[in-house]
Amino acid sequence: MSDVELKQVRKSFGDVETIHGVDLKIEDGEFTVFVGPSGCGKSTLLRLIAGLEEITSGEMLIDGKRVNHLPPADRGIAMVFQSYALYPHMTIFENMAFGLRLAKRSEEEIKQRVMKAAEILQVQPLLERKPKELSGGQRQRIAIGRAIVREPHVFLFDEPLSNLDAALRIQMRMEIGKLHSDLAATMVYVTHDQVEAMTMADKIVVLSEGNVEQVGAPLELYHYPQNLFVAGFIGSPRMNFMQGTLESATPQRAAVRLGDGSVLNVAADATGGESGDAVTVGIRPEHFSTARDDDAVKLDGEVIVVEQLGESTLVNAKVAAGGEGSLVVRLSGNRFFSPGARLTFGVPPHSCHLFNADGIAYARTVDEAGLRPERLSAAE
Repeated sequence: MSDVELKQVRKSFGDVETIHGVDLKIEDGEFTVFVGPSGCGKSTLLRLIAGLEEITSGEMLIDGKRVNHLPPADRGIAMVFQSYALYPHMTIFENMAFGLRLAKRSEEEIKQRVMKAAEILQVQPLLERKPKELSGGQRQRIAIGRAIVREPHVFLFDEPLSNLDAALRIQMRMEIGKLHSDLAATMVYVTHDQVEAMTMADKIVVLSEGNVEQVGAPLELYHYPQNLFVAGFIGSPRMNFMQGTLESATPQRAAVRLGDGSVLNVAADATGGESGDAVTVGIRPEHFSTARDDDAVKLDGEVIVVEQLGESTLVNAKVAAGGEGSLVVRLSGNRFFSPGARLTFGVPPHSCHLFNADGIAYARTVDEAGLRPERLSAAE
């Protein structure tokens, strides 16, 4: 297999630049996920790697070889699209063999490769059927099988699960993960679904408006987002944000005055800021405290909406400290609150994130889980 490297890659459509100088290294055998909202440039970046779009400037290297001007067929890649794009008049065997026949491979080699891919994907009984006789999940397996038979250096996936229902998406996530493990292949996967990114990736690339916001292992992005965009995008439900002003700071703690006048001590090094600076405090729904915690600032909120999920309950509550918005609190077990009820919960300092007025994160200084950035490499 091969690594992929992008050096100051830019893409413009006329006078509009959509990819802004991306530098990225995808290691050999790594499962890398491009994630971001619609229109962020993730599919465009994938198409640049595939050669389906021409790079405006910069360099694209696959296995150390510059491929800027190579056509897709000569790049050693195979792409799986959102649409299955199977030929309806052909059998599944013929669909999987089509690309090999175009490449003028021998019939013996074609049969050998197709049968090997069918075995990996466990679709041998389907080879004589037509696409209309298959379910959505089976069709996606065949689309992946069509890529496997080419024995590419790099697999590219462009939102391949978006046409499937929720149960099939979970199943196919597991199957693609197993496929990556079995083939030890370099895979680049595009999705707008951050849950897919978190559960499948060795490394996540978060994109926004054609810029790379952060690159790292899933837990690194979860525990150490570098800015407000990444903090709000990674995690489900999204991180809560409260506006405040910086009162004082040491290398270990920052005192932040919230909108209701309460002062919250955040375990972050905000010594680069000054007293009176506008800051944003972030805390994930699952990190609020409901038990007695002498170090936690207590907030009192009015319940607006309750979502009971079985294993947990999500409570949307309006809190004075949160300004004009509301906060989402994830509680364990079967909890029930009526709209209008009062709910008191704590904000533990070690669970908070702190961002300056430009949305850049201050370094966290306390982490009870012991998860430090240097320990969260993709290799682990």
